[in-house]
Amino acid sequence: MDWTGWRGANRDGLVAWLPASFPAEWTPIWTKRLRSPGVGGVAATSKLVLVSSRESNDSADGFRCLDAVDGTEIWKVTYSATGDLDYGNSPRATPQIHHDLVYLLGAFGQLHCVKLKTGEVVWKKDLRQEFNVTSKLVWGHSSSPLVVGDRLIVNPGGPGAGFVALELESGKVIWKTEGDSAAFASLILATIGGRPQVIGYDATSLVGLDPATGRKLWRHSPRRPNDFNVPTPMVWGDKLVVTTENNGTRLFGFNSEGRLIDEPLAVNNDLAPDTHSPVIIGDRLFGVWDALYCLDLKAGLKTIWVGESKTFPYYTSLIGSDSRLLATGIHGELLLIDPSADKYAEISRVSTVDDDSGVFAHPAVVGNRIYVRTSSDLRCFLLN
Repeated sequence: MDWTGWRGANRDGLVAWLPASFPAEWTPIWTKRLRSPGVGGVAATSKLVLVSSRESNDSADGFRCLDAVDGTEIWKVTYSATGDLDYGNSPRATPQIHHDLVYLLGAFGQLHCVKLKTGEVVWKKDLRQEFNVTSKLVWGHSSSPLVVGDRLIVNPGGPGAGFVALELESGKVIWKTEGDSAAFASLILATIGGRPQVIGYDATSLVGLDPATGRKLWRHSPRRPNDFNVPTPMVWGDKLVVTTENNGTRLFGFNSEGRLIDEPLAVNNDLAPDTHSPVIIGDRLFGVWDALYCLDLKAGLKTIWVGESKTFPYYTSLIGSDSRLLATGIHGELLLIDPSADKYAEISRVSTVDDDSGVFAHPAVVGNRIYVRTSSDLRCFLLN
């Protein structure tokens, strides 16, 4: 399956296959030097790889499309984007691939729709300018655009335009919905209680939206305010799992009309990441906050085990399959872990880079290839 955007095709960090262990010989099959460090995730198909960077002495965004076979650059889109953000100025949002188009969002709010094969710009918008966004940019626009049917859902955070739906091929506004200023988490699409809904955050609350009209179906304000609202919400059956630094990990139910019930069914206060997004494998949730936590969803988010490793500081990227959990640490190490074990069971470990401490971009897995962005380059490895 292609890795078409943030956390993969379904935004859940899951893939059909991960290896039993890492190969004995571990060298990249190709490496592409990038112009700057970056935190934006990688998107990829079996033929193409998309990655962002900063250009022109940190005054412009650059998005590169590379050949998956050898890393050769096929096209590049650059545009002026000036400012000064915490943690650098590179794009945060992962490119979103949809058929023959790809949507590129920079940290300063410039959104481009381009042709996947050529990089030709089909349409573009400045979200801050068009939707009168005046909130201060601290970390920049981070919510990766979401494709739902014939529309692209974005999170500008402007007056009367907290959330906006755009036509995929023209960028024309379909609907706008009020909300607070923009959060940082990416939106997801879920069907709960028989009702399709777009679920995500603004700066102060969690919301569910009707994707056809933008009508707000429900709104939840957490017990403790001032969460950063960075981790991506997760669906488990007909329930929703969310996690933030001030309110911990929570499991929510819905009524028969698909509206979230405000009081959580379960809470685990020990797993409380501020930027990391956990993954769900079966009935277990795996997340990182100074350690790797395994929680039992069927038992009210009870902690099954806690795994200690230098790989698990405040941020780690996780990808799961039925039989493996893959962790990518900020120092560039990869770990394979048994998700079904009764205690922390590390199976295999390998390093993708000799000396690094800035591997924050979410990797992409397509087939037997993994694409890892280090502080200086993008590396392609074979997983078997």
